[in-house]
Amino acid sequence: MKFREFTLNDYESVIDLWKLAGLKLSRSDTYEGLKVKLKRDPDLFFVLEEEKRIIGVVMGSFDGRRGWINHLAVHPEYQGKKLGQQIIDELQRRFKKIGCEKMNLLIELSNENVQSFYEKQGFKKHDLIFMEKWIT
Repeated sequence: MKFREFTLNDYESVIDLWKLAGLKLSRSDTYEGLKVKLKRDPDLFFVLEEEKRIIGVVMGSFDGRRGWINHLAVHPEYQGKKLGQQIIDELQRRFKKIGCEKMNLLIELSNENVQSFYEKQGFKKHDLIFMEKWIT
């Protein structure tokens, strides 16, 4: 298994993996949306491959203060094998390299079953009110 940066050639495979893993996709998860994302911090958006098959993915981002974990997914056939932990460890290593001191993530209520996974990785729940506004 190896990590490598996401490329746009991976788009369909990654979208399929996100759906298979039960992630809720948004309007910005289009080919064009991910193309824009790659321009910002491509080294934080990477996949985990086994024999050229994508079995894990994370879309990390850094806003200059905090690191964000977005759309972390492991193929259901590989879940329970600590691959999610390996992905987080690799992302954390990359965050540290650029001076990031804190990682954040948001969990959709429809995906709250992953909360215990993140708690095992050292994340703590922080109650807040999240608001959004699409400007396009």
